[in-house]
Amino acid sequence: MTSGANYYERLNDGRRVWLDGGIVPDIRSHPAFRGTVRSVTSLLDLQDDPETEAELTYRTESGAKANIAYLVPESKEDLFRRSRGLKRWSDATFGVMSRVAGFYRSQLTGWYIARNSIQREQPYFPGKIAAYYEHVRDRDLLVTAAGHDPQIDRSKLAHELGDLHTALRIVRETEEGVIVRGAKMIGTGAPYMDEIVVSPHGKKTDDERRYAVMFAIPASYPGLHLICRESFASEREEDHPLSSRFDEMDAVLVFDDALIPWERVFIKDDPAAIWTVRSDRMASALSLHENIVRLASKLEFTAAVGVEMAESIGIAKFAHVQEKLAELIFQWESIKALLLSAEHGATPHPLGVWEPALQPIIAAKNLGNRYYPRAIEILQQLSGAGMLQVPSTLAELNGPLGARLRNVYRGADRDAEERVKLLKLSWDLVGSRLGARHELYERFYAGDPVRTYAAQYVDYDKRPLLEKAARRTV
Repeated sequence: MTSGANYYERLNDGRRVWLDGGIVPDIRSHPAFRGTVRSVTSLLDLQDDPETEAELTYRTESGAKANIAYLVPESKEDLFRRSRGLKRWSDATFGVMSRVAGFYRSQLTGWYIARNSIQREQPYFPGKIAAYYEHVRDRDLLVTAAGHDPQIDRSKLAHELGDLHTALRIVRETEEGVIVRGAKMIGTGAPYMDEIVVSPHGKKTDDERRYAVMFAIPASYPGLHLICRESFASEREEDHPLSSRFDEMDAVLVFDDALIPWERVFIKDDPAAIWTVRSDRMASALSLHENIVRLASKLEFTAAVGVEMAESIGIAKFAHVQEKLAELIFQWESIKALLLSAEHGATPHPLGVWEPALQPIIAAKNLGNRYYPRAIEILQQLSGAGMLQVPSTLAELNGPLGARLRNVYRGADRDAEERVKLLKLSWDLVGSRLGARHELYERFYAGDPVRTYAAQYVDYDKRPLLEKAARRTV
C-alpha cells in the first residue's frame, strides 16, 4: 500500500470533527474536507515516487523508510538534505499548507535529539519522547499541535477565571493516567492529522500547575472533539485552484474528561519543565528551519504570480511596476539568503548533531510576518480591479457569449482562458476567504509580532556591537 493510500485508510477512525453544528461522519467524502484530503494523499504519495522518493525520505537505523522531517542532522550535509526535501514538500502546495509540510515533525525531532538534557527534573521525559518520536516516525504519521488557551479574558490567568475553568487542565489522576478537561486552540490542520501534541505555548505560573501538562494523542482519541471554523474549501477547482485543494482547516480542541495514558503524558504539574521544552534551542532551530523553507516557497509563489500578472496585461515595462515586482523578488531572495546563512553557518552541537544558525532564521521568521502582507498588497496594486472583472466561472468562456468573452478577457500575451485562470488564482491567493486566512496566519502564527521582535533583541548577543561602539568613542 502506498503512503497516500495508507493515510487515506487511517482517516476512517471515528474522529469527532464538528462542522456546522454536527459531527462529520467521514471527512474523506465531505465537500469541506475531501479536496484537501486528496491533496495530502497525493503529497504523501510523492514519498513512493521514484523521482522524488530519495529527496523526501531517508532510511532509519533499522533500514525502514521515514519522512525527511524526522532525519537527525548528524552532519552539515544532513541539514542541506533536510532543506532540499522540505522544499520539495512545500513547493508541492506552494507553501500554503504549513502543518502538513513538517513543522511539528521537525520540532518533535528536536525534542528527541535534546531529550536527555531538556529537563532533568522530569526523569521519564527522555524515554517517553523517544518512544513517541519512533512511533510517529516509523508509521509516517502527520503531527500538529495546540497550545493556546481560549481567549476569554486575557488580563487574567487561566486559574483566575472562577468556575469557568475553560483552559485545558488535569482534573484528576488514576492508575491508568491523567484525566483532562477544557480546551486548547488552535489546532491548525487537526482534522487531517494523525497525532496532536498538546502543551502550553506560553509560560504558566506555579498557581497553574494543573494547566502545565504536555501530552500527545491520536486525532480520534475518545473524549476529544475538534471544533472547526467555517470551511473555506471550494468544489470548483478551475475557479478556486487553491481553496479547492489546500484549506488546511483550523480547529479548537475540546476535551471532555479524556483519560490520557501515562505513557503519553510527557510532563505534568511542572511549569518550569514545560517552558524549558517549549524554548529548547534545538527544537526551535529545526522547526524554524522547516518554517523558513516553507516561507521561501510561499514568497516564490507570490512573486511568480505578480510577474505573471504584470506580463499578462503589458505593464511590466513601467518603472513603478518594476519597482513593485523587484520588491517581491527581494523578499524571496532575502528569505533564501537568510536560510542559506543559517545552513552554512550551522555548528556542531554538543549532542553530536548539527544545529542551524538560529539568528538568521529568527530574522527570517520575523521578516515574514511583514513581508507576506506586503506581498499581498503588491498583488492587489498590480491587479487594480482586474481580479474583480473575471466571469463567475471559467466555463462561461465556452457558453453562449464565449466568442465575445474571449476577446474581452484576453491578455497582452495570452488567450482569455489562460488569463482568466491567472486572475482566479490571484483572487484565491489575495481576496478569497482562504487568502484572508493566510494573511492573518502569516502575521500571527509565531505569536504577537511585537513580542517576537522584542525577544529577538533581548536574546541577541549584543556584546560585539557594544565593543565596536566603545572602540569608536576611544
